[in-house]
Amino acid sequence: MDRSFLYLFLLSIQKNLVGSDGAVFNSINKKQIESIRINVPTLEVQKQIVSKLDTIFSDIKKAKQNAEQNLENARELFESLCLNSIFSEHTKPNCTVLDAAKNEKGSMRTGPFGSQLLKKEIVDSGIAVLGIDNAVDNEFKWGAKRFITPEKFEELSRFEVKPKDVLITIMGTCGRCVIVPDDIPKAINTKHICCITLDQNKCLPEYLHIYFLHHPIARKYLLSRAKGAIMAGLNMGIIKELPLVLPSIEEQRKLIVQVASLKNETSRLKLVYTNKIRALDELKQSVLQQAFSGKL
Repeated sequence: MDRSFLYLFLLSIQKNLVGSDGAVFNSINKKQIESIRINVPTLEVQKQIVSKLDTIFSDIKKAKQNAEQNLENARELFESLCLNSIFSEHTKPNCTVLDAAKNEKGSMRTGPFGSQLLKKEIVDSGIAVLGIDNAVDNEFKWGAKRFITPEKFEELSRFEVKPKDVLITIMGTCGRCVIVPDDIPKAINTKHICCITLDQNKCLPEYLHIYFLHHPIARKYLLSRAKGAIMAGLNMGIIKELPLVLPSIEEQRKLIVQVASLKNETSRLKLVYTNKIRALDELKQSVLQQAFSGKL
């Protein structure tokens, strides 16, 4: 039997090969392998099937590589359009993030440090405690379940997170940014987060979110201050001093709409190419099954 023919046959039934119950890893023993039934054509026919599959798989591989490259291009498209079509590195900043914060004590704050919040004070229900995992994708998501009691919240109420606050990660996975949703329950943030309550007559949260993540001035400033390209560390002082290009509220709204439109289009493209890659993987399996059922 041709070795490549046998390999491709086993590949065609791979999903049907079930591992032994109770094994740490899926496994199949010698007896199970020997019991597999296979129709064996002549050696010449085996080689013909292998040759056909090699040609088809080569074409599928090329198509998949093209789709993967297009997917990567779609990811880069959003950033490129933000930098080249919407923002300009030549625009001069007219204030800092601190200037855009609400004019009240604690409008920029990190979470409780050290003995202010001990690990043993985290409980299974109560007031939510937001951390890096809620911001890691630059969109607010619920992550690990961390809570404090209402009594502990009274001690830490100055760290309360409000709807439309902007959260920036400053430890661990640094430089991620999210907007707190309107339906947030009562919550505080950890010391790994800088929380900003903006004066929304000056700066819209959606604008600061876009600016922080995509404006060339913000990116250049953060990379120069945050210990290199991996952003090994940020602090509230760095964020307070971040130079901010702050247009009128009307201009901010226009820019937010532009970026949302770009994001929707690039998301559509990413979905198209992701689906194409999945379809090509399914096509490969379908071709294998056809080949070993005499339908190729």
